[in-house]
Amino acid sequence: MLDVEKNDLLEKVTSLAKRRGIIYPNSEIYGGIGGFYDYGPVGVEMKNNLKRYWWKDMVDRRENVVGIDGTIITHPKVWEASGHVENFGDEVVECKKCHQRYRPEDIEGKCPKCGSSDFTEPRSYNMLFETEVGVLEGAKMKAYLRGEACQTIYLDFKNVVDSTRMQVPFGIAQIGKAFRNEITPGKLTYRSREFEQWDMQFFVHPDEMEKWFKYWMDERMRFYKELYRKQENLRFRQHPKEKLVFYAKDAYDVEYLAPWGWAENEGIHWRSDYDLTQHSKFSGKDLSYTDPKSGEKYIPWIVETSGGVDRTLLMLLFDAYEEEDLGDGNSRTVLKIHKDIAAYKAAIFPLVSNKEDITKKARDVFELLSEDIKVIWDDRGNIGKRYRYQDEIGTPFCITIDYESLENDTVTVRERDSMKQERIKIEDLREYLS
Repeated sequence: MLDVEKNDLLEKVTSLAKRRGIIYPNSEIYGGIGGFYDYGPVGVEMKNNLKRYWWKDMVDRRENVVGIDGTIITHPKVWEASGHVENFGDEVVECKKCHQRYRPEDIEGKCPKCGSSDFTEPRSYNMLFETEVGVLEGAKMKAYLRGEACQTIYLDFKNVVDSTRMQVPFGIAQIGKAFRNEITPGKLTYRSREFEQWDMQFFVHPDEMEKWFKYWMDERMRFYKELYRKQENLRFRQHPKEKLVFYAKDAYDVEYLAPWGWAENEGIHWRSDYDLTQHSKFSGKDLSYTDPKSGEKYIPWIVETSGGVDRTLLMLLFDAYEEEDLGDGNSRTVLKIHKDIAAYKAAIFPLVSNKEDITKKARDVFELLSEDIKVIWDDRGNIGKRYRYQDEIGTPFCITIDYESLENDTVTVRERDSMKQERIKIEDLREYLS
């Protein structure tokens, strides 16, 4: 295995992501727009698989968590109640020479663009994106694109309780877009202005907050350990007590060791009863919960687990990227990404593309497997080049249909990580791949 310098990893993954249809800069033909990215044919499959993987773990396998899908734009008072209008800000300094603006923590004494050391004093700005609702001038209402996805969960808490059979303790999960007007987006999709979050807000009795906070810390670390290959690159970082918001007793980040250092994937936050209390106050609606058995009425406390879908996928690319020496002057680049996250479970290769009977047999295999799993057809170039392409996009298995397949209905299956090959009966392929 060849060593990939950490300093080079971001550049190499960025290049691979564009070259192989994983992540593209948005509006590139117009010069791009900072902090916005599109997912290509391979990337959209990876991202969808990652979201399904989270949903299966967080919702499908649990009796005490349900999901919702909330809107991107909500009533503007939502963001007043949450504190975002007043406090959702960041600090910015400006280089007096080139007028480029940065967050103070993103510079080390000198301007990254021109090298000047002369900056303005830090100034605060709000990261919410403003928009308007309505069509007539003078009658439009100022609104905001949501700065975090979780607020609609709090807004729908009472609706979920009233329309389902859920009882505290229970959780509401959601995957959705959020928008932040970052002053210095960068590091590919790690810090962007439009991104997706996965959130789960778990509502508990105040007396059980400690127990459930610890439970969800353990569960979220388990999730990431099962997702990443290099578990030594995972850690918890506890927020310093002096930096916690007033309503929080504790908060932890799940961090992965990125090329530039430890980077947050997800936060586990002690939110107490702040959110439901604030929305009760600003809306005038009672968002308390009445225990159907004891009759006790109270505002539930909340354990929040909130992570970045785009960030996690980027860290998975770092985690998976390898350059391997195959000997005789040959090497390969391979994404050893989790097999449930890979864009395609298998690639189907007809050994030669100009033999009708082999192509037909390969089409039969494609149709058989595509009923259950995502497969890709590849008949371009020689087998070696096809292997290299599929390695670069992380396809776990390559299936070659050859002359022997016509005789005995077997195919050659080549596994991505070990590159080992074996003959498998076509009728056994589904079970083998699963």
